[in-house]
Amino acid sequence: MADSVQTGVAVASSIQSEPQGAIESVSSEPVAQWNLGLRIAFRFCFAYFTLYCLSTQIVPGMIAIPKVRIPSLGTIWPLHHLSLWTAAHVFHISGPLVTNITGSGDRVFDWVENFCVLSLAVVAVVIWSIVDRRRKNYIALHKWFRLFVRFALACQLLGYGFAKVIPLQMPFPPFYRLLEPFGNFSPMGVLWSSIGASRPYEIFVGSAEALAGILLILPRTSMLGALVALADMIEVFTLNMTYDVPVKLLSFHLILLSLFLLAPDVRRLASFLFSNHATGPSTQPALFRRLRANRIALILQAVFGLYVIFLNIYQGIESWHTRGGARPKPSLYGIWNVEEMSIDGQIRSPLLTDSERWRRVLFDFTTAVQLQRADDSFMGCSSSINDKDKTLSLTKPSDKNWKASFTFDRQASDQLILDGAMDGHKIHMKLKRLDHEKLMLVNRGFHWINDYPFQR
Repeated sequence: MADSVQTGVAVASSIQSEPQGAIESVSSEPVAQWNLGLRIAFRFCFAYFTLYCLSTQIVPGMIAIPKVRIPSLGTIWPLHHLSLWTAAHVFHISGPLVTNITGSGDRVFDWVENFCVLSLAVVAVVIWSIVDRRRKNYIALHKWFRLFVRFALACQLLGYGFAKVIPLQMPFPPFYRLLEPFGNFSPMGVLWSSIGASRPYEIFVGSAEALAGILLILPRTSMLGALVALADMIEVFTLNMTYDVPVKLLSFHLILLSLFLLAPDVRRLASFLFSNHATGPSTQPALFRRLRANRIALILQAVFGLYVIFLNIYQGIESWHTRGGARPKPSLYGIWNVEEMSIDGQIRSPLLTDSERWRRVLFDFTTAVQLQRADDSFMGCSSSINDKDKTLSLTKPSDKNWKASFTFDRQASDQLILDGAMDGHKIHMKLKRLDHEKLMLVNRGFHWINDYPFQR
């Protein structure tokens, strides 16, 4: 889009070179003529990116209000109902679609919704091109839409970036991951656990994303920010594609937004990188004709950017102390090996199969317990520990009729006895705590000097 803003260079140059005290206005310039292809391309980018940002988490992410969730256009009428109708009548998808929040951005519903957004954008471009066919350029609209895209991209990068700078997105592997056979990991589980096991790397990756978001806030650094964002998002998209992470649609569109911001400067970048010719100044016009108005706009952009940065840091620190590495730990925190388990007084009871007998009990969180069965599979339970009465209650979210209630006696720091009832049977267990700090992944750490590779 380098040709899209040629007349803006005179405006930008006038504002940049205007001395203080000078008349705060810019003389009119001849109207630039965009070619037909450029006009259609801008109409499509405007329509498609606007609809996409409105229908996904991007626009709600820009409305930075603590503890307030703004619904996206894709969750309400009419786009939500249009997507459901399209799924049933265009793609002939039978059965209900998953529309609730699952953590995946690549649900069937998301792909159908994106198809609807694309179709609506094409229709909008056709109508717009007919109605507005005499328009010579969209310089004014482009500069304001570019501002919107800058902050849309910045807010996403700041959110994801600080979720890694404060290691929350990929936490250190929980107890059950430390014990689960590697062959049982999904590709996404491998990625999450490997990055989470190296907090310095996660912080580094997050810092790169946060840096791109910070640079995008101010006009003077926005091109560098878009370049950093492009590099970041290409890496993220590659990881999503190769490790089956269901954020492929979003990461791909963040690449497109980065390219949109870089498009007007592509010739300057090519000249700087690949030729010995002088590179001219930016051709991006200022938002306003008056210098004072542009200064106020710059201050407002900086204030909003600082607010988003502060909010992400504040929420990250709060989450770190509630669900992250500094979260409260249960009194029985640790990995407990079941050394003896009797059912209705029988140690070798035929009442329970290996898929029902416990091998380990993992107390990692205050309200949840992981049970490792004798066949090495895991079962998650909701838990309630009463330290005063020394009682432990377990329930299954997937089975409302299943429950277990125990009294516990901790005779030593590494010894635990559970007595009670589980699913209608009397249970007695003796457990011994495994020192998880001795696990290689936990205690290996970093070494400047290695005479031999230590790959275990």
